[in-house]
Amino acid sequence: MALSLIESAKLAADSGETKRAAVIEMFARASAWLNSLVFQSIPGNAYAYNREGVLPGIAFRGTNEAYAESTGIINPFVEALRICGGDLDCDLALMQMFGAGIRAKHEAMKIKALAAEVTRVLVKGDSIAQPREFDGLQARLAGLQVVSNAAGAGGAALSLANLDLAIDRTAAPTAIWCNHGMKRLFSAALRTVAVSGQIIAAAKDDFGKPVLTYAGLPLLPPYPDNDGVEVIDNVEVATGGGATTTSMYVVGVGEGKFAGLQNGTMQVRDLGEINAAPVMRTRVEWLMGLCLEHGRAATRVRDINPALAIVP
Repeated sequence: MALSLIESAKLAADSGETKRAAVIEMFARASAWLNSLVFQSIPGNAYAYNREGVLPGIAFRGTNEAYAESTGIINPFVEALRICGGDLDCDLALMQMFGAGIRAKHEAMKIKALAAEVTRVLVKGDSIAQPREFDGLQARLAGLQVVSNAAGAGGAALSLANLDLAIDRTAAPTAIWCNHGMKRLFSAALRTVAVSGQIIAAAKDDFGKPVLTYAGLPLLPPYPDNDGVEVIDNVEVATGGGATTTSMYVVGVGEGKFAGLQNGTMQVRDLGEINAAPVMRTRVEWLMGLCLEHGRAATRVRDINPALAIVP
C-alpha cells in the first residue's frame, strides 16, 4: 500500500518511534512536492512492472466472418532504488554550552538539506549524468506528455489553454508542480478576473498554509534547494532557442500512477559518540526511487516565459 509521508510519520509515532516520526514529518514540511507524493514500499532493490503501450484492436464482424487477431502491447519497466541520506555530527562541547536542543536544530537543518536534494531529483534527476540518482520527470516525459507552450525563441506567456491541455493529457491529475515565480504569476492572475474567472482559487494545505489552486489542482512550488536556486529554473532552453524559459508539471499521484518507491520508510539512527571525534552522530538513510507506472501519470508544459503575465 502506498503511503504519504504524513501517514508514514503517524505510523512511526504509533509504533513509539518518535524520532523517526519527527524526521519524516520534517521531510513533508520541507518540501511540498514530497508531501504531495505517496511512497510504495517494495522488497529488494528494484521494482518491475508493466505499462500499457498500445491497446488491442476491436472490430465488428458479419455472419460467418472471423475476427482479425489483435493483441495489445505491454512495455516492461524496471525501477531501481537509490540510496540517499547523510551523517550529522554535533559537537559535545556545543551540547554542553547550549543544551541538547542544539543537536535537534542541526538535525532539522540536515533534514531540510536532504529534502531539498531529493526534491531537485524528482524533476531534474539524470541517471546518465549522475548514476547514483534516479531519473526525474524532465528526463522521463516525452511525446504527448510534453506540451509546448510556444514554438518561437524565448517561449511565450503561459497560455491557460495549454495548461488545460496538459491537465487533459494527465490521468487523474492531483497537483501542478511549478516554481515560485509561476506561483506569483497565478497570484496576479487571481486578481484579474478576465484571466482567472472562477478557476483560480485559494485553499489550504495539510499544514494549514495557504495554497493556490487551478481547476481544483493545488499549485505546489518546492522550497529552494541548498544554495537558494529554484528546482525548476528559468534558464531552460526553449524549443525555438533561448535559455530563458521554464516548465510546469501536471502530476497524477497515486498507486499505479505516479509514486515514489521505498524499501521501508526512511531510517533514522542515533549512532552516539563516535571514536574519531567528540561528537554525537545521527545518520539518516532512505532507500527510495520514482515510478511512472501509468504512461499518462504526468505531463510537462515547457517553453513558458516567466517574465510575461499569464494569458487565457
